[in-house]
Amino acid sequence: MTTAPVTDPEARAVVSAVLPGMEEDGLRADLRALARGVADRDLAPNAARWDRGEEFPQPSWEALVRADLIGLTIAEEYGGSGLGDVESAVVLEELARADVSSAILAQLALNGPPRVIQHLGGPAVRERWLPAVAQGKMFISIGITEPDAGSAVGAMRAQLVADGDGFRLNAYKNYSTGGHRAGACLVWCRFPGSQGVRGIGAVVVDLSADGVSVVGTHRNMGLHGLTEAELAFDEVRIDPDDVVIAADPASSDAFRTLIGHLNHERCGNAAMCLGAAQGALERAVRYLNERETGGRRLADLQGLQWKVADMAVELESARLLLYRAVGLAQTSGGTPPPLESAMAKSAANLAAKHVCDEAMQLLGGYGYSAEEPLERAYRDVRGLCFGGGTVEIQRNYVGQSLLRGHAPHGPAWRLGEQA
Repeated sequence: MTTAPVTDPEARAVVSAVLPGMEEDGLRADLRALARGVADRDLAPNAARWDRGEEFPQPSWEALVRADLIGLTIAEEYGGSGLGDVESAVVLEELARADVSSAILAQLALNGPPRVIQHLGGPAVRERWLPAVAQGKMFISIGITEPDAGSAVGAMRAQLVADGDGFRLNAYKNYSTGGHRAGACLVWCRFPGSQGVRGIGAVVVDLSADGVSVVGTHRNMGLHGLTEAELAFDEVRIDPDDVVIAADPASSDAFRTLIGHLNHERCGNAAMCLGAAQGALERAVRYLNERETGGRRLADLQGLQWKVADMAVELESARLLLYRAVGLAQTSGGTPPPLESAMAKSAANLAAKHVCDEAMQLLGGYGYSAEEPLERAYRDVRGLCFGGGTVEIQRNYVGQSLLRGHAPHGPAWRLGEQA
């Protein structure tokens, strides 16, 4: 099930204007082929192994590095390819078709802390960390969530205390994806004198520094290959060059800037959901065409045809929302717009849950068996419904935005106008 490039000039113009990011030829088509090859050759054969053994997918990381996919969105001056969110989404879709845990490794590099460091950090912090990520020497985890501060980020306790020309960091971060294997962590924290969302900024911490410890790792329903760690920071020295974005205790500007950069991660999350669900749908289609009962193929049963149709419609609807969001990043300062990103993530999360569940149903007992990849995909996408902001948080944002008169890009919306 592939998408053919749009060749008619008028049709291409419509796609480009109305759905930026959806047209795929040249570089993007080559990237999809490259990522699909890596996924089929290097990721898929070992995916069950990482899942069963809860083993870090080091060979997957090495394969991604060999294919030059890790530095895709890092600027060329730091050794990357200098590409954007559309290309990142294309790659993540293909990787997640094979293994979501391995795809998250790419997500951390393509849409995670390196994006924040590159866009907001000074020359010193960029020079220290970005070339190392682009070369595949390490990856950077992110520390936002705390035991008492999940979606309510303003309740975080991570605190910087002034220390000469720098600071000391005291923090306990929960659910830091890959934090037990990362080389550094982008830690969201409070600058001295802050309260609520005011005064929250971010620093990069070398995880080999004195005062840093991995307290434990989580054992989850899915995503066994790349679980989350609990990280403790006890009086860790933070030099001025470690600060990515400083925060004024009287302002929430830095916090809002950081929240805006999560749109990269949200769109990457949506892409991985779509990839995993696409793989599940394709597996179900093959099974229905191969399996016979009572002298008829399952594919000939109208009720099952309708199931497949509904799965495809839901999946393609979410894909259109995603590529709309990442395409608009090219004209909105390099970051996907927040409203479109929230819509894309919530739609992709829900579509992936439903499609993977229905695919398992179509395969019957085989779909429920660990011998098939469907049950693993279902468990993995369920975890993605939390990362980067829950489905409920995305819905809150979309609803509040519309009620305040903020509309998605497009000519159909006339919020605030008289009917």
